[in-house]
Amino acid sequence: MIPHVSVKLSDRFCVVTQSEFNLNEISIEMLFKTAGLNGTKTYNHHDTRSKTKPVNESFESPSLITAFLAQLSFYILMLLGFLSQTLFPLKIVREKNRDGYPPLFDKFSAFYSRYVYRRIRDCWNYPICSVPGKEVVLKERYTPDNGWTFKFTGRELKCLNLASYNYLGFAESSGPCAELAINSIYKYGVSTGGTRQKYGTSEIHVELESLLSQFLGTEDAITFGMGYATNALNIPKLIGPGCLVISDEKNHASLIVGLRLPGATVKVFKHNDVKHLEEILQESIIQGQPNQPKDQHRSWSKILIVVEGVYSMEGSIVRLPEIIALKKKYKAYLYLDEAHSIGAMGRHGKGVIDYFDCDPKDVDIQMGTFTKSFGSAGGYIAGSKDLISFLREHSYASCHAWAMPPPVAAQIVAVLKILMGKDGSNEGHKRIEALARNTRYFRMRLEQMGVIIHGNDDSPVVPILVYLYSKIVIMVRTLYKYQIATVGVGYPATPLYEGRIRICLSAAHTKEQLDYALDIIEKVAEEVGLKHSRKPRNPNPVEYDKIKIYQN
Repeated sequence: MIPHVSVKLSDRFCVVTQSEFNLNEISIEMLFKTAGLNGTKTYNHHDTRSKTKPVNESFESPSLITAFLAQLSFYILMLLGFLSQTLFPLKIVREKNRDGYPPLFDKFSAFYSRYVYRRIRDCWNYPICSVPGKEVVLKERYTPDNGWTFKFTGRELKCLNLASYNYLGFAESSGPCAELAINSIYKYGVSTGGTRQKYGTSEIHVELESLLSQFLGTEDAITFGMGYATNALNIPKLIGPGCLVISDEKNHASLIVGLRLPGATVKVFKHNDVKHLEEILQESIIQGQPNQPKDQHRSWSKILIVVEGVYSMEGSIVRLPEIIALKKKYKAYLYLDEAHSIGAMGRHGKGVIDYFDCDPKDVDIQMGTFTKSFGSAGGYIAGSKDLISFLREHSYASCHAWAMPPPVAAQIVAVLKILMGKDGSNEGHKRIEALARNTRYFRMRLEQMGVIIHGNDDSPVVPILVYLYSKIVIMVRTLYKYQIATVGVGYPATPLYEGRIRICLSAAHTKEQLDYALDIIEKVAEEVGLKHSRKPRNPNPVEYDKIKIYQN
């Protein structure tokens, strides 16, 4: 028998006060029914899910033999690295006189960088010497010492660009956006020479933030000069000790850095797993803050759910309507990072909120960057006037970081006007539809090939799983020979055994360019052995012009 249980509601979430009882003796359903959070006699997590559009995502697992070979190949690489380190130690700087201090570098990361990543480093960090549009010019290089250093050959190679985040094709050296950016230099210069709080705010910043809030459907917005810093330097002002943050396990490093700084309690839920998120919410609300006496219950001062719109390594899309339903049910706040979805998702290019036709007011904190769809730089946070006014006054990025350069802001203003139709054309609508059609077409053709791809059918981020490190190298180097620029992705950006080639599609790509890339990818996949998919294949040809987009 339970001595006594009292359940009350705070302003933003449920607080359960308990006195000497075992949680195993009482059901969570009973507690939340008593708290008035359910309204039904029996608790069912499906009751909170709003009706939403079908989410078509695929995360096909490899066969056992493929998974085994991927792990075996990595162990062989590690073994060769250990032998090399033992028999031929490197003449590198080592830490000395550091007794009592933690090491500056993690041993495994240092070993991985020197003996695994170094061998394939030519597949990453290609220097470019052009605008990263639908085509990009790469500077050819070679390594005389197995990846320790690189030298330029003096040759330049124009490649089809499947690597840059140029979703809407606004990375251009000419046109209205470039012209407005150039004109702003003559009017404002290349820098304001100060922070937003110290003579760093110009007319172009005010215009940008006004346009942005109109575009997003929020009361106000604030912009920053760096996308990474938008997360890392603003989140610490929104949470602190006594707060609970529940974060998706695939969230970006900038979010993770921002969450670690302020001393809040951080819990992680499985990627896009709404059921697991709800379990953590229930358990955390009942248990309250940790390290409290047994006879006391201290509620959380704030609960914040942190997710991304499109996950850049997985190609998946957040299950936003379901998460909004949970956020409302448990009186939590929602922080949505739309870095890869703003501009690239939704009928009007307004991100996943637009994609799912949700109310922007249901997302407490909207964050995004201008480095992808806008062909510019920097980031933003949008929301209520109270939130933005608080950040203008207290944000580290607003107080200490230099304001966004005027030409950068002008580029974004020009793009926003195009997307909103304020330029008097339907160019923005054309680009949004072109990206959606290119995405569907490319993914459908890859599925017909039999390669394993991850993510949502509507995500312009398309990871092709290759698993083995050797195949990442062969794929990237071979595609480069055919003048196709791609990005290989491996540890630590992905799990050790899930190496992949990441394709980023653009509205600027033509069908002919996509067909050329697909033909070469199929040829390489056949030669290397990447057709691991066991899903049934559609034998019918994919007709580009008949692909339906933005269907309910």
